[in-house]
Amino acid sequence: MAGLKEIRIRIASVKTTRQVTSAMKIVSAAKLKKAQDAIYQIRPYANKLHGILASLSAGLESSDDSVYTQQRDPEKY
Repeated sequence: MAGLKEIRIRIASVKTTRQVTSAMKIVSAAKLKKAQDAIYQIRPYANKLHGILASLSAGLESSDDSVYTQQRDPEKY
């Protein structure tokens, strides 16, 4: 059977571990929030870029003489 001193040491150890775990949860929540905010801020840019690329690709499909749709041989240096 464990003595009173060993039990007190164990209780203190568990409390310390609980504090460290709580601090790690807070830090991870802050990092997640920061990442989510970055994603929300970039969303309008991504939507606009998608629209631009969609309109470009639609324009290229209708044009067979475009410089961008011509088949080329790879250049050898």
